[in-house]
Amino acid sequence: MRDTLFISHATPEDNEFTIWIASRLELMGYKIWIDKEGLLGGERFWKEIDGVIRKHSCKILLVYSNNICYENEPGELKTGINKEIELAESIAANERIKDFIIPLHIDNSPYDLFVGSNMLNHIPFNENWATGFEQLLKKLQKDKVPISNRMEESSIAKWFENEYINKNSIIDKTELYYSTWWTFDNMPDEFYIYLFKNKAQAEAIYRTNKIPIGKISNVLTTFESELNTNVERNEELIEITPKERHTISITDLLFGYEKEKFPTHRDSENHFKKLLNQCFFQLMRQSRLYWYELSNKKFAYYYVPNTLQNKRITFEYPFRGKYKKKKTKTLFGKHKSLGNWHYAISSKVSLYPFIGFDLKSHLVFTTNGFQTWDDKKKMHSQRRAKGRRFFNEEWRDMQLAFIQGLKNEDGEIIIEVAKDKLLIFKEWTEMFWADFGYLEPKNKKRQDILNEYYFEEE
Repeated sequence: MRDTLFISHATPEDNEFTIWIASRLELMGYKIWIDKEGLLGGERFWKEIDGVIRKHSCKILLVYSNNICYENEPGELKTGINKEIELAESIAANERIKDFIIPLHIDNSPYDLFVGSNMLNHIPFNENWATGFEQLLKKLQKDKVPISNRMEESSIAKWFENEYINKNSIIDKTELYYSTWWTFDNMPDEFYIYLFKNKAQAEAIYRTNKIPIGKISNVLTTFESELNTNVERNEELIEITPKERHTISITDLLFGYEKEKFPTHRDSENHFKKLLNQCFFQLMRQSRLYWYELSNKKFAYYYVPNTLQNKRITFEYPFRGKYKKKKTKTLFGKHKSLGNWHYAISSKVSLYPFIGFDLKSHLVFTTNGFQTWDDKKKMHSQRRAKGRRFFNEEWRDMQLAFIQGLKNEDGEIIIEVAKDKLLIFKEWTEMFWADFGYLEPKNKKRQDILNEYYFEEE
């Protein structure tokens, strides 16, 4: 019975896409065959390949790219792929199988890489893998390719994890780990919650003061003990007196306290988080960063050409002693012919285990180095295309460089939060020493290729 999807591809150049498509088709219930030994650089067993194509394959899915030819020369198919295609063409002709070979077009290669390839129905994956996968599923359903209704985990994904990924195992080594927690060198001992009669009063005071203030409805939160409550109206100063003013110590905030009336401990947490969000925004604005609104209404902040004197940020890793070596990172630059790419961060306030921010990395794209693209789908597609080249080290270094770029002329990251009160940010995220680690792959082969690549916006 012909019930198997045979995937033919160039090894190792197109392994990434091949495992991605194979694992997803298998999760959908299709029976898949790929050359597992060939994926790992082993010997191709032609007897088995011949038998699968000749007796069991209902479709030959050809991962179509420049890599199927020697040295990217059209017409010179690599030996293994050439054998598979010739056998498939022979079987299709003898048994009159329609659309037996389906090219999955994953790059900008021409449609005539080999004789007859331009006569085949190509499914485009070169713009968006998800869109191509959807079109492929429609074709398989139309041609009534057998499918199992029982949902099971992908054996291909499990095999790849056991045989390939797990070889890069944890080893004994002293290693420094950088977290995404970004905290402070100092923190005021207390903060203040002001309750006003109505929302309009709170809004007027909020706009009068230029320091970071958290605002939720008719409540303002600040590190300022003597908030300016004078508002100019019709060329006169009017004082708006808050109904209530509460002093909350940071110790009570962290360890909790019992109170039934406003502000309860939960109230204090919520309003303090709002205040810290404003402190983060103030720092980004002070540093003249631009921001992009994410789908969850948060902002991702990014550097632009006039933010930095030099788009390259140079820094030294901590704890390197006499082996200190300067690191230089670029946080934005040209992206193909489409515009510019920018590394960006968003933040979420964290109270435990540290008071500070949990940073999240993003990529955004602009038309001219400043204005982000309006096309969300295009933005998403290029995030994946650009992000596929980044590994842990790259993301870590960009995050560290981003923070280093916020320093003032004295090498400090500071904002004013009240009269005679400064909030000083650390120059590094929180770090942890461990007696175990792993070897980062140097051949730039993705370890997460079983997952469709999305940059989360939440």
